[in-house]
Amino acid sequence: MRLTLAFAMQVLDSICDEGLQAVAATCKDLRELRVFPVDAREDTEGPVSEVGFQAISEGCRKLQSILYFCQRMTNAAVIAMSKNCLDLVVFRLCIIGRYRPDHETGEPMDEGFGAIVMNCKKLTRLAVSGLLTDRAFAYIGKYGKLVRTLSFAFAGDTDTGLRYVLEGCRKLQKLEIRDCPFGDGALRSGMHHYYNMRFLWMSSCRVTRQACQEVARALPHVVLEVMRNGGDEGNDTVEILYMYRSMDGPRDDAPEVVTIMQ
Repeated sequence: MRLTLAFAMQVLDSICDEGLQAVAATCKDLRELRVFPVDAREDTEGPVSEVGFQAISEGCRKLQSILYFCQRMTNAAVIAMSKNCLDLVVFRLCIIGRYRPDHETGEPMDEGFGAIVMNCKKLTRLAVSGLLTDRAFAYIGKYGKLVRTLSFAFAGDTDTGLRYVLEGCRKLQKLEIRDCPFGDGALRSGMHHYYNMRFLWMSSCRVTRQACQEVARALPHVVLEVMRNGGDEGNDTVEILYMYRSMDGPRDDAPEVVTIMQ
């Protein structure tokens, strides 16, 4: 198959930046691109970077969906994609490693992701990564009005970051959060919106069992399941929180490690 006929492409990062540059030069009608890592370890130097990413944005301006795994990225490259690929509906950038800043400036990746939600007006699915402060979530809450699915990990500063999202993204239906400093205040800030969501998943955050109980009592038609952190019996923090809508009520097949809040 000639590259010029490809509308969707799925590759490993062994294609390297040079390969992505070739794709950008020949696949002008590309609509969907997925780049997966051969080695997802944090301490490796990946073969794709902001170079191939920006090349794609410049050459494939009809792009509607991208999933891109890499070990390094810059705000400039993400901003370039936000300006070149205005038809993006799905944007998932997975910077492998915890709290990775802009590779060139050392700054948080706030402005890059802010540009994506500001410029890509059709965006409905967003996955963010890298070093992010509450500022990035303020951008998402203010401009991500059509975002329905959002996921992020190792991001944010305070409960305010999640509050921006829950108060601003009125169409949000699926929210996945992992290893973020969000606690009880952040959880409570979404009370007005949980009935409209399909599910909320939080793992390795700072939510307590008491706050989960409060939410469950306030929202009787939403099922809230928790798994306690087993490392410390005196620790009230839950390891996993899963909240979802159910027409049939709580399930009756939950394993012993799961508690359904009543």
